[in-house]
Amino acid sequence: MNRTRALALLSLLLALPLTAGAEGGSESSDTRTWHRLVGILQYLEADYPNAIETQSEFELAEQKSFIAEAAEAARELGPAGAGFLPRIQDVKARVDQGKDPEGVSKDCGALVEDLVLAGGLSRSPRQPPKLAQGAELFKVSCAACHGADGRGDVPIAQTMDPKPANFHDPATMAGLMPYKAFNTISFGVPGTAMPGFPTLSEEQRWSLAFFVFTLRQPPCEGTPPSVSLERLATATDPDLAAEHGDKNLACLRQKLPDADEERSLLVARTHVEEALRKGAAGDMLGARAELLEGYLNGLEPVEVKLRARDAALVDRLEQAFLKSRLAAERNSPHLQDEGRELLTLLDQARRGSGTAADMWSVLWLTFFILLREGFEATIIVGALLAALRKMQAMGQVRVVHAGWVSALVVGALAFLFGRRLLAGANREMLEGVTALVAVGMLVYAALWLNARANMSRFMGELRQKMQGALGSGSTLGLFTIAFTAVLRESFETAVFLQGLALDSTAGVAWGSLAGGVALLALVLFVNRVGYRLPMKTLFNVSTVVLVITAVLLLGKGLHALQEVALLPLMPIPFVKVEVLGVYPDAVSLVPQLLLALGPVVFMLLRRGRNARMTTPASQDQGGAGAPLV
Repeated sequence: MNRTRALALLSLLLALPLTAGAEGGSESSDTRTWHRLVGILQYLEADYPNAIETQSEFELAEQKSFIAEAAEAARELGPAGAGFLPRIQDVKARVDQGKDPEGVSKDCGALVEDLVLAGGLSRSPRQPPKLAQGAELFKVSCAACHGADGRGDVPIAQTMDPKPANFHDPATMAGLMPYKAFNTISFGVPGTAMPGFPTLSEEQRWSLAFFVFTLRQPPCEGTPPSVSLERLATATDPDLAAEHGDKNLACLRQKLPDADEERSLLVARTHVEEALRKGAAGDMLGARAELLEGYLNGLEPVEVKLRARDAALVDRLEQAFLKSRLAAERNSPHLQDEGRELLTLLDQARRGSGTAADMWSVLWLTFFILLREGFEATIIVGALLAALRKMQAMGQVRVVHAGWVSALVVGALAFLFGRRLLAGANREMLEGVTALVAVGMLVYAALWLNARANMSRFMGELRQKMQGALGSGSTLGLFTIAFTAVLRESFETAVFLQGLALDSTAGVAWGSLAGGVALLALVLFVNRVGYRLPMKTLFNVSTVVLVITAVLLLGKGLHALQEVALLPLMPIPFVKVEVLGVYPDAVSLVPQLLLALGPVVFMLLRRGRNARMTTPASQDQGGAGAPLV
């Protein structure tokens, strides 16, 4: 067996990374046990097949002691580790008998992934390591044994067994990643001359761990591809070379990323970790506050870019945040489990971060966002314009135009100057309040149109009567309807486009132009078609559109206020249809149901009343007027 390679892998035995705590903080004993168990299994995964191949009695005995230690660590975790104990015992039986090297290695690898998920473990630094700092630390603390160049060929190395690792050796580096190097620096390797350096700060240890990987690389020429810090910390050199080519390996190891997206996700992770610590200490109110901060200031600022890359992952993250918050609000013991799953999802998002979309991708995404966000408002505005033109109320047409144009201007200003205003809780609160105001105005508009239809039915001569019905109060109402119908979508679009502009400003500009033209065409089409529709059809369709849109916005508005904790969470078994504003929560779903049923009940009551009031005389009188709407 290659003892130098074994030295690198043996570092996993006591791999107790400090990344679960804040800088300078300490981990809980449970977290350290999770990491220790993962480290043991990683060592077995890599080294057990080699021990079987060499049939060294010492190495086989070593493997047996390690799997026994893994079983003990699982027991120390209590109920959280009990589910893994049967699988570990199954591996232990084969290791004790010296059988099935491939199966043991495969099963250990699967256990590692499941343990990382269950424990919510982090395996990367919180900020880009400083390679210059790492170089200085290597010179002071490591060069005496590993040599100034990292080859380990200094005289004192010849007296050591095993010898210090040679960081230029491809076999050694093939089994090493910065995460493992960080663990070795933190805790050393028992039974060897490799000590731990617990007096170094977490930042210093990560800087030193990443610097080790630059020693055998030639100078960097060019710009490395976009790769997340999370991926760089958990990938070996062969992994990166396979993914991005040998020519990019030197730059990937020497020019580390500093992406806003990953920093934001690290903010979210830090708050979730703090929430778990507070929850474990019994401070559920503090845990709830930390989860809310993590969502609003960590996930929300980068949601657009994440959704463009993996919408399903964003949905899972949002659900995980809500479940964790609900567990904290209910003082549930499941907070730790929910929180660890959330941490794993955040790390999954970090692994894919840093990938910028090209201009064409941003252009098409911008185009579809504008269509999606503008469709509801366009239909409302188009229906109002069509109805007013049919009634020849041209003065009010200008009022509607002033309303929706004003909302677009506010959205444009928000895009240019409102990045701070539209962040986190401010954005959600603004969207929620705006949506609820829009709901009120849309219900008003539906009643207004319905009243106009009734006038036509009972009085005839719709155009003359409508002119009298439109006073100063109606003018203000029409402006407010058009303004609020577009305002929420305008703000939300501004937030989305700000995120996309980080990848390609040109893509956002051209996509906005294309989307604006498409929306304008849609408005003109709806307006023209609405003008030609019979009045009864026009009013009925417009009323239905307004009520449906009000129901949709009511769900979105209430959900937004739930996300900033202004409304409680009351989840119920139901489907989630985000595009329709339907969420599986009683706080939003019940009001939506009541609002949707309201017009139906009103129509049935009115129909019954009209049936009782109908007389032959009134029927004859109604038939002599203008065509019914």
